[in-house]
Parts: sequence; C-alpha cells; structure tokens
Amino acid sequence: MLARLFRRLFLQYLERAFDAGKLTFFGALEPLRDRRAFQRHLAPVRKAEWWVYAKPPFAGPEQVLAYVARYTHRVAISNDRLLGIEDGKVRFRWKDYRNGNRQKSMTLAANEFIRRFLLHVLPEGFQRIRYYGFLANRYREQKLARCRQLLAMPPPEPPDDQAAGDYRDQYQELTGTSLTECPACHQGRMVVIELLNPVKPCCPIHDTS
Repeated sequence: MLARLFRRLFLQYLERAFDAGKLTFFGALEPLRDRRAFQRHLAPVRKAEWWVYAKPPFAGPEQVLAYVARYTHRVAISNDRLLGIEDGKVRFRWKDYRNGNRQKSMTLAANEFIRRFLLHVLPEGFQRIRYYGFLANRYREQKLARCRQLLAMPPPEPPDDQAAGDYRDQYQELTGTSLTECPACHQGRMVVIELLNPVKPCCPIHDTS
C-alpha cells in the first residue's frame, strides 16, 4: 500500500511541476516538453510496481548523509575489520552504537558472511555515484572550461608527476597504511624482487571417450 501511495503522489507532484514549468528537458529528452509526449513517457511507470522503504532517521538528515558518504568509495566492510578466517567461519570487528560505540567481534559462517556482504553490492547496471550537469562525464572537460571562462578563473595547472610521488606514498597518505611495511611484524620492509608474468593456460584436454 505504501508503495502504491508513494507512486501516485510522486507522479502527481511530478505532473504539477511540469504544468508549472519547473521541469526542463534538454538533449535527447527535449521532446518531453510536449505534454502528450511527457504523459506517454510516464505511462509505463504508472503500471510498474515500486519498492518503497521509509523510515525516519534517528538523528536527522545529517546523520543519513554521513552514513551514506562512508559507502561511496568502499563496500560494506574494510580489510582492517577482518580479524580471522578459520574452519569456514569469518570473525570481524563491528561497532555497537547502542552500547556506547563499543568495539565488539562477531563470528559468522562464511556463506552467511558472503550473503551479508553481497547485500551491499549494487546490482548489475546500477551506478554508485552519478554526476549531472556540467560534471556529467560527457563534455565535462569542455563545460568546466566554459565555467572557468565565465567566472574569469585561470585554467588549472597541469599535475606535477614528480610532486605527486609514488603511488605507495599516496596510498599511505590517504589511508595511513604502508604498502611497504610487513603486515605481520610491522617492522620489516617489503621490496619488489621480481615481477612474474602470468602463465598462459595450456590447451584444454578434450575427452574423446
């Protein structure tokens, strides 16, 4: 019931915005400026089943934004929270927000851990972050150049590869974790001795029996 109510109200307010001239269409969507074309575009949406989840945030929209922001560039759990994998079970660290943000550990069967992990993976065809307007991928460089021209801003200086440093240094600066430090003793230094090329798979053996 909630999904159908939300669908009706959402489309109702969308039509009001269209009639009030608050919606603008450009590029491939320009034909939708015509009301009949706009109605035809919405027709399949009226028949589709919508999935709606509504729950008031505990501490306001700021907390929701902070929560979502943690998932924009990583998925579900970071490596440093994994404590061990043994006997088909995964042990990891989690924070109990109801008990003063105390750090606790939990052990799950591997298949249950994977199931929970995959709940945070976007389905195929979905994008985690989308850019719109002048930040959209297409013609972004040209549009940003035009924005700088209108704002009378100087063009950005090209990046200095030497100043950027090695990727290992950048990784340590961003994450605080060293790629050259031994993860076991945290004292020894790991160095590259040799790079091994991948072995080409041999020809498959066909069963002729």
